[in-house]
Amino acid sequence: MFKERMTPEELANLTGYSRQTINKWVRKEGWVTSPKPGVQGGKARLVHVNEQVREYIRNAERPAEGLPVSLRQADNPTLEPLLSKLAKEMTAAEQKLFTSLLLREGITGLLQRLGIRDGK
Repeated sequence: MFKERMTPEELANLTGYSRQTINKWVRKEGWVTSPKPGVQGGKARLVHVNEQVREYIRNAERPAEGLPVSLRQADNPTLEPLLSKLAKEMTAAEQKLFTSLLLREGITGLLQRLGIRDGK
């Protein structure tokens, strides 16, 4: 779950991207940061996880190794905890839209939209 302020390492562990990728995005996108309390030298920073940061991470291409570390389970992740975790990551507005889509389309319609099932 995203916190208000997180280290690049924490964001990397949560999202499945590398710490270096997170730091690159911080510089490139101009994300707001602040010094990490108790760490001398000025390099340790906390990223302010606002809607801009969440949106950028949501829309970024997923890393090749697959699921974020926080969502991996042994060798075989199960669908229910994965969906639950993803739903908790959504904003209230996103949850409402997703729920509406599921109710309107049903599982068959959702799978068709994802290209997983033919429309037969």
